[in-house]
Amino acid sequence: MGVKGFVEGGIASIVAGCSTHPIDLLKVRMQLQGESSAAVPAIRPALSFPGTSSVVMPHPTPAPRPPGLIAMGGKILRAEGPAALFSGISATVLRQTLYSTTRMGLYDILKTKWSNPAIHGGAPAFPLHKKITAGLIAGGVGAAVGNPADVAMVRMQADGRLPAADRRNYRSVADALGQMVRREGVGSLWRGSALTVNRAMIVTASQLATYDQAKEAILERALLPDGLQTHVAASFAAGIVAAVASNPVDVVKTRVMNMRVEKGVAPPYAGALDCALKTVRAEGPMALYKGFIPTVSRQGPFTVVLFVTLEQVRSLLKNF
Repeated sequence: MGVKGFVEGGIASIVAGCSTHPIDLLKVRMQLQGESSAAVPAIRPALSFPGTSSVVMPHPTPAPRPPGLIAMGGKILRAEGPAALFSGISATVLRQTLYSTTRMGLYDILKTKWSNPAIHGGAPAFPLHKKITAGLIAGGVGAAVGNPADVAMVRMQADGRLPAADRRNYRSVADALGQMVRREGVGSLWRGSALTVNRAMIVTASQLATYDQAKEAILERALLPDGLQTHVAASFAAGIVAAVASNPVDVVKTRVMNMRVEKGVAPPYAGALDCALKTVRAEGPMALYKGFIPTVSRQGPFTVVLFVTLEQVRSLLKNF
């Protein structure tokens, strides 16, 4: 398989990443909602009335409900224009080129090396535990390679939500990476890398293993022929599993990568665990599933486009 697996995976990943970029941007914006909320609610002054000894506490004002997927999209369109939905698209292309190309190609290599000889009635050629292990390794390596582009992408997608005076205004992914190195040091390119690696391991293991497992099950049971219907069904299942498994890590990753760090000022989060704890204390446990609808809405189509494109590219390049 060698280089061919990297080329096939890279082409499919770039197509899938670009086609679902607006939904990914909505996911990032929704994951950042409520981030500035205080961890401890403000103490409201008590009200007392003349001639009485009782103290009346005012009724707390309920927090406004954050906008959903469609409302968030409308808000961005009104405030920033249609082009805002493609903020950070250059970073997406670079991220898919580095991260997804690496993970897809490496998974293919491990799949080839670890597959058992086909024995009729024996063990499956590539058992589930090997699929998961290959996905964990491939995802971790790919994430380490692609982390700089991931940080740039998150920042570029999130920039429009800030007041004009606080925006970073990166012109492109190259400009973003250059400014980060100059202002925050080379280490900033790997900010949140532990989270990126953990998320990528979860996503890749659940996504690729589920796709292969679902596809094998469909073909073994002759539910569908080996064609577009099977590829769509298997990839949709893979997208759902990956979204459920990865969303909590994704929320923390987004917040850590997006935080503004100034010299001489303590950062908002000391690390991933600190971010997770502060998020849960301030916003409740379900805050870790913020952006879940756009995550599923993006992960489903992304995975379908990814694997359908991958199967088509493999078909086109089978003689090379």
